[in-house]
Amino acid sequence: MTKKSSTGFKRIVKAAGFSWQGITSSFKNEAAFRQEVLLAAVLIPLAFYLDVSQVERILMISAIVLVMVVELINTAIEAVVDRIGSEHHELSGMAKDVGSAAVFICLVLAGYVWLDILFL
Repeated sequence: MTKKSSTGFKRIVKAAGFSWQGITSSFKNEAAFRQEVLLAAVLIPLAFYLDVSQVERILMISAIVLVMVVELINTAIEAVVDRIGSEHHELSGMAKDVGSAAVFICLVLAGYVWLDILFL
């Protein structure tokens, strides 16, 4: 018997619930994500307080949000790799390292955007 899938608004509500579960799970289990949420909680309101153009404000906030998005993706990669097995494998290590590198590049980008807008 085939399972009837949700459609329309009900599907959107269920998807939002799954997304919220992912955010709360990441917040509970990932120190880096908690730190980035704290950073966002300080910097996003600060972006609204600063005397910058609307485009600059959008860039500043987007750079911070991008860090959190990539951290969530990195967390997903790590969870899948850990689920597959605990033994060391070159490709597993590479997947985790590349995910970490993506977060690092986003952090550098966010720092550059904020410093360039505020000081250069």
